[in-house]
Amino acid sequence: MVDRQKRRRTRKIKVGDIYIGGDSPISVQSMTKSKTWDLENLYKEIDELVNEDCQIIRITVPDDKSASVLKKIRKYTTRPLVADIHYDYRMAIKAIEAGFDKIRINPGNIGDSWKVKEIIKCAIDHNIPIRIGVNSGSIPRKILEKYSRPTAKGMMETVDEYIKFFNDNGFFDIVVSLKSSDVKLTIQANTLFSKKYDYPLHIGLTEAGPGMKGIIKSSIAIGYLLLNGIGDTIRVSLTGSSAEEVRAGYYILKSIGFKIPGINIISCPTCGRTQVNLVEMVNLFEKKTRRIKKDLTVAIMGCVVNGPGEAREADVGVAFGKSDAVLFKRGEIIEKIRGDQAVNRLIEEVKKFDEE
Repeated sequence: MVDRQKRRRTRKIKVGDIYIGGDSPISVQSMTKSKTWDLENLYKEIDELVNEDCQIIRITVPDDKSASVLKKIRKYTTRPLVADIHYDYRMAIKAIEAGFDKIRINPGNIGDSWKVKEIIKCAIDHNIPIRIGVNSGSIPRKILEKYSRPTAKGMMETVDEYIKFFNDNGFFDIVVSLKSSDVKLTIQANTLFSKKYDYPLHIGLTEAGPGMKGIIKSSIAIGYLLLNGIGDTIRVSLTGSSAEEVRAGYYILKSIGFKIPGINIISCPTCGRTQVNLVEMVNLFEKKTRRIKKDLTVAIMGCVVNGPGEAREADVGVAFGKSDAVLFKRGEIIEKIRGDQAVNRLIEEVKKFDEE
């Protein structure tokens, strides 16, 4: 379990109707993949993210065509919205004026300092925070040349300059991210930052990759940092659906001991002893219970070697023999059932678990 006393205490920053940092829960966010101006597909994606309980939704605003629909997007959802801005400072101002709840910028690619000042002034006037995003691939040339390659120290020098600039201009509602596609570099940079500043950290890898590869890399980096008390909001950046990013984020939090609503499935990897199609049963159970937010552990085990022990330790569990199974609840056998009944019986017991 995560030691909550170990978590680094940071400033508390308001984003829409939730908070990042301080004693606030770790929030899970994602970024839409649809073209911002393609409202039909964007709205579908937003709906999917809301169904997965994505707490903060980030949307890119690269041009005037995208900026022209921001007010409509703001009216469509009440979820906190973040505008992702690169290069054109005017897009940040338009997003703020459209009612977005936070801006994400890399000050280094906005251009002249007066443009960054205009964003800061607008954010102050509308009382919204800014995330300063520093990626290993966008370190200023002078710092990159100093270290000859992207390093954690180089990333820190970059963010030091940006934070000083923001503070000198009277802005302190800051969230920071230091990301790389390299796991070790991401961990090193965020660890250095956490020793120096109390600004909340948005953590994750950038360009983590597709599917399983991206999830594994992200899990190592995000999990390591959170277990060491570092991090206030997370995003799993995948080459895939934004909904998958959110599911992966919650699985990471749940796996390291945060109390996250939803079923924790324990299932065996299967082997030559398994005499039922356990993979099919686990997939079916997961699909049918994805929307159930009860904090329960359910074991689905394929044979008599480890099955009964794991099923007995779970809130609800089933252990298979040749074709029949034994159903456990709160550590006790409650029924012997046919294998083809197992998934439905498990779901029945899950649904009535806290009603007794």
